Amino acid sequence: MLVPVTFEGAEMMLPEGANLAAALLAAGVGAFRTTPVSGAARGPYCMMGACFECLIEISGATRQACMMQVQAGLVIAKPKGRANGAG
Repeated sequence: MLVPVTFEGAEMMLPEGANLAAALLAAGVGAFRTTPVSGAARGPYCMMGACFECLIEISGATRQACMMQVQAGLVIAKPKGRANGAG
């Protein structure tokens, strides 16, 4: 079943229970964050929680998208500031 989530203010329908990083990629989201120094775009790389390239922000907490499942009502944003993870 598809459920609504919001990414950067845009609502999208993703498959409930799916890997969040994979579902966002399939929905056309390529850049999940930017590096804090150069601003280069980053997206999922390892898909197993080792590289931290897929960091996102949910309810003010920075998380790895590849380690989460899609749930209805998620409000997802790109992390802001220098503390947005490995760059």
